[in-house]
Amino acid sequence: MSGVHKNPTISFRITEAERRQIEAKIIASGMSKKDYFARSCIYNRVCVVGKKETVYRLVEELREMQTVIRDVAEQLRQEETTLTNEGLQEMQTDFTNMLQAILWMLDGARYLWEGTNTYKNPPEIPFDESVASVTEVMKE
Repeated sequence: MSGVHKNPTISFRITEAERRQIEAKIIASGMSKKDYFARSCIYNRVCVVGKKETVYRLVEELREMQTVIRDVAEQLRQEETTLTNEGLQEMQTDFTNMLQAILWMLDGARYLWEGTNTYKNPPEIPFDESVASVTEVMKE
């Protein structure tokens, strides 16, 4: 029977910024979206157990970020920038979300090396002055 599911669906609306933050945390967790949302709602937090696959995925995300940053830096050096101010802002938001998700995951696993679970909200990543200087160069 097409269109018939055993289990009910839960849906809700979120802003684009919230969606990006959630998706970054899902990637950092290594879980499926379904498992992430279920555990997050039921337990009010998600405990991530490190797996090789999860770590590899995070390394790939960081490598991609590094490549993009190097490309932008090279464009700025050659004064051939194709990145708009809006694109730079979007890149900064995406990178900040991913870095916060990685920090959140590591903070949740801190008990592995400290002996106690000291879970807290992830620290806010301040606006980097180097990004501000890139923004200023873009305006010129």
